[in-house]
Amino acid sequence: MKFSVILLCALVLTACDPAPDTEGSGTMTRSAQPNIVFIYLDDLGYGDVGAYGATALATPHMDALAAGGRRFTNGYAASATCTPSRYALLTGVYPWRNREARILPGTAPLIIDTNRLTVPRMLQRNGYHTGVVGKWHLGLGTGNVNWNTLVSPGPNEVGFDYSYIMAATQDRVPTVYLENGQVVGLDPADPIEVDYENNFPGEPTGKDNPELTTMKWHHGHNNSIVNGIPRIGFMKGGQAARWSDIDMADHFLERAQAYVRAHREEPFFLYYALQQPHVPRTPHPRFVGKSGMGPRGDVIVEADWAIGAFIGTLREEGLLENTLIVLSSDNGPVLNDGYYDQAVELVGDHQPAGPLRGGKYSLYEAGTRVPFITYWEGRIAPGVSDALVSQLDLLPSLAALVGAGAVSDTIDGQNLLSTFLGTDSGQGNQGRDHLVLEATSRTALRSGSWLMIPPYPGPAVQSQVNIELGNAPEYQLYDLSEDIGQQRNLAAEHPEKLREMVQTYHQIRGVEAVETELLRLE
Repeated sequence: MKFSVILLCALVLTACDPAPDTEGSGTMTRSAQPNIVFIYLDDLGYGDVGAYGATALATPHMDALAAGGRRFTNGYAASATCTPSRYALLTGVYPWRNREARILPGTAPLIIDTNRLTVPRMLQRNGYHTGVVGKWHLGLGTGNVNWNTLVSPGPNEVGFDYSYIMAATQDRVPTVYLENGQVVGLDPADPIEVDYENNFPGEPTGKDNPELTTMKWHHGHNNSIVNGIPRIGFMKGGQAARWSDIDMADHFLERAQAYVRAHREEPFFLYYALQQPHVPRTPHPRFVGKSGMGPRGDVIVEADWAIGAFIGTLREEGLLENTLIVLSSDNGPVLNDGYYDQAVELVGDHQPAGPLRGGKYSLYEAGTRVPFITYWEGRIAPGVSDALVSQLDLLPSLAALVGAGAVSDTIDGQNLLSTFLGTDSGQGNQGRDHLVLEATSRTALRSGSWLMIPPYPGPAVQSQVNIELGNAPEYQLYDLSEDIGQQRNLAAEHPEKLREMVQTYHQIRGVEAVETELLRLE
């Protein structure tokens, strides 16, 4: 698929600046209001996309977005795991500011305060219809959810007019879809029960009944069996409502396409959150064997196809030239993340992290530096940007785009609209100055081309997934402009730079023992 792009700089400079309406409401006219789409993948690594260097995997549709839009080489998720990144994406707030923003069980309550400003709520207030389709994993309800009645609060209470989601992740129960808070296809005579501590009497599990499984678990995924796949957590009932894993990509694509068609006459925001390539990797039979890398490669190929089909729908509906698309991932890659699916054995020469060190769960670069693309046909000129940008920055940037004005100063995102649209120049192309990165409640500082990781106890490698975590007894300092693979710790060679970064880090984190930490550097 090829996307045509108008390369007139004057048009870019004028068309990308939103003009308030004549009534002075601060919102844009419909002719100027672009539709906005987030395409968000799950565990897709920096090196998993052709545009970012992958040669063994074919991702033509993501590559086309990158070729026709702006491809960021220093684009970051807020965290090296899913829930914290998704929290930051929608709120513009560092996830470490919310102690509940961690990987959640399927029974966790909603972790976004219903009074907090979010991307959908901001756009909703400025005339947009807002929808989410796909993975949620930000909690539902207030605790002790009854899945047989309206599940609330959830996406609809934080700014989404429409929601069609899975409750948590594909590897966690309950294995059902919810539409606007109601379980889809539920038979009242077969109520759902969910427990993350104790199994229900007589219910088989992956641990006790391996003969009933079609996918072998490696670690952690040995509870209730659904569709032959052992999951995390225990579930009983809801047989008619349970999803089909191999049809999930098609299912979410159809809902995303239907949403676009239903709201083509009004400005809309769609958060299209794909489940691939998170485990369990269950490609539809159409894609089995297509990558030569087993299920992980196959679901990436499947996801790329779904993205192409979705972009095709925007084009068919005449919406592509008035739609800003942001494509990214919630964290870096992982091969074995709980199931035996030959991801390790069949990866071959493919490097899911590209030139980066680490992966999912890691403070090293591959944990949070991810594919990050902005595309707006005819408005964003094709190009590559080395600017430092974060998914945190989308909320204030989009607020500026739609004429909503400045957002609350309590968020951590920055208005980088000109950077995202490619209308910046000179120093404006630098993006933000610094960024705090997170991995399972540990944090580090990216500042300019430098990355500083404080000392952390714990294993250097998470043995179950075979990923370097970034833990070390001493400070680590890397100049990423010369050492993108983080092979040379420069902390001892550049004590002044280390001191500067530690001080900035503590100023942002609000840690009281700044002097004690600085003394450790002398």
